[in-house]
Amino acid sequence: MSTANQLLKLRRKKKNNKKVTDLKGNPQLKAICVKLFVKTPKKPNSALRKVAKVKLSTGKLVNSYIPGEGNTLQEYSSVLVKGGKVKDLPGVRYHLVRGCYDLLGLDKRKTSRSKYGASLKKV
Repeated sequence: MSTANQLLKLRRKKKNNKKVTDLKGNPQLKAICVKLFVKTPKKPNSALRKVAKVKLSTGKLVNSYIPGEGNTLQEYSSVLVKGGKVKDLPGVRYHLVRGCYDLLGLDKRKTSRSKYGASLKKV
């Protein structure tokens, strides 16, 4: 425990607790796909999750999750990256935004359409 004099002399520093530091305080950043691959989740779950290694406009390389069923991404596709980690994929702390740039939205989506870039279908 610090004494009163130590506390007066040297103020305690606040910890920077932000997990998505590569976005530099921005809500989203443009990025270019470098590599597309699948990852398997942690222990109790079993699947092949689609992941892209992208180069942010700041120059950093990060792994980001591709939400939804199916995608048309290739290498050098432009995408929009937002923060938000995937709980069962270690090292994946970002999501790609559907319906922006080269990552198309889902056509047949009826619920949670805003997350997957799907428009309202008029009957």
